[in-house]
Amino acid sequence: MAQEQSQPAGPSGSIELSNDRAAITAIGERVIEAAERAGFSEASRFAVRLAIEEAIVNAFKHGHKKLGKHETIEVEYEVTPEAISIVVTDKGPGFAPDDVPDPTAEENLMKTSGRGLLLMRAYMTEVSHNDAGNQIRMRYIRPDED
Repeated sequence: MAQEQSQPAGPSGSIELSNDRAAITAIGERVIEAAERAGFSEASRFAVRLAIEEAIVNAFKHGHKKLGKHETIEVEYEVTPEAISIVVTDKGPGFAPDDVPDPTAEENLMKTSGRGLLLMRAYMTEVSHNDAGNQIRMRYIRPDED
């Protein structure tokens, strides 16, 4: 179950999230509702929702692979009229993003891993990781046509 950390519902927040589909959906909805109130288009909201869900699912699936089911991740977000920023931090050992095989390379087309990171990079304006590799920072800058 998701637990708030002293942040009111609104255009920014920080939440400790458990590996629960309903909780993952709820944080995505919260960010998307704030984006809608800030005037982001449906296409922009789709891109951000996909990136958030991919980042959270990857944190649990890969980052917490060898950790207990009770471990939580932290999701921070901020929505302004100009941009949406999201930070997802897990408690795992991290990884080297540059070592993830290119899922579009012929030898990787049948593999099921690597696509989430590709999608996040495709849909978000900026994607970066901390040095430890257990935190992803994403930013979506409002396109001119929004």
